[in-house]
Amino acid sequence: MSRNTNSTPTLQSFPMNGGDGPHSYLKNSDLQREATNASRTMIEDAIAEKLDVKCFSSNLFRLADLGCSVGPNTFIAMQHIVETIERKYSEEGLKSQMPEFQIFFNDHSTNDFNTLFSSLPAERRYFACGVPGSFHGRLFPEGSIHLMYSSYALQWLSKVPEELLDKNSPAWNRGRILYSSAPDEVSQAYAAQFENDMEKFLCARAKELVVGGIMVLIMPALPDGIPASQIPSGFMFDLLGATLVDMAIEGLITEHQVDSFNLPVYAASREQMTGLVTRNGFLSIERMEIVDAASKHGAKECGMHLRAGLEGIIAQHFGSEIVDELFDRFSKKTVEFSHQLESSHKEGTQLFVVLRRK
Repeated sequence: MSRNTNSTPTLQSFPMNGGDGPHSYLKNSDLQREATNASRTMIEDAIAEKLDVKCFSSNLFRLADLGCSVGPNTFIAMQHIVETIERKYSEEGLKSQMPEFQIFFNDHSTNDFNTLFSSLPAERRYFACGVPGSFHGRLFPEGSIHLMYSSYALQWLSKVPEELLDKNSPAWNRGRILYSSAPDEVSQAYAAQFENDMEKFLCARAKELVVGGIMVLIMPALPDGIPASQIPSGFMFDLLGATLVDMAIEGLITEHQVDSFNLPVYAASREQMTGLVTRNGFLSIERMEIVDAASKHGAKECGMHLRAGLEGIIAQHFGSEIVDELFDRFSKKTVEFSHQLESSHKEGTQLFVVLRRK
């Protein structure tokens, strides 16, 4: 029997808003870009100190951005990484051995790859490829990728934990859309799903990375000792849930619709990620650091970014006809509670991780 090297389980897909309209991710993703820019120096340090280009025999250097969405953030990040690698080759006296670069832009098959590639920079020093599929499974041949990168994508779970929808389960998440203000059983269900997903992610990446290759991950984090409801994202998600409850009370949507809706996102702690990588065994932790990614944007701008990321999943569940009303109400609610949002815990809400294939 032949081995199926491309088998990937069927998973739920939660694409960002495509196109280039006013609510698109293309026009509303500078919060994520600011967070990534906060790690630029650390990315340069990781490549300079942890990437041993002398051990790579190929004249083709392969990179992958996992969860690339529709741009422009992925192009900015990839160009920066390519330039940093080129500088490393030059500084190590290997300019004559400078490789060509091939970049794989990965996201779910429902991602708007048309918008992504229509905005591909004309002046680029790499060959571009699209790779549709979930990063919770295998995407590339074994030992084929030299550097993997993912920014603000790994908070997305492969699916909503099933217990949240079971009325007989202590984790039934009635009247809420996340774990941030929920009982411990709900938080535990989310944590278990994240850990299951991350184990699969790390296992797949360990197979795909060349020996000595590195992986750079930037993801939302929960600071030690801080409740999820007290960080900006948790507070915003709670406000969004409260807005949906208000609409259910007024009969614009049903109570059942609210009770059966949960966001498949999770912010991990440094301790959780450390344990998962250690258990994997094939990757070494070169750097894992909680950093600040505080944004200067106000409540209105944060609401626009939230809509760009969540409109698809909300419309799929509630119907597209309620989206404008929902986010109009949500915008007003963020203004009403702007003081609490401003006073929420903003320090250390981003995790920067560098892993190396043993």
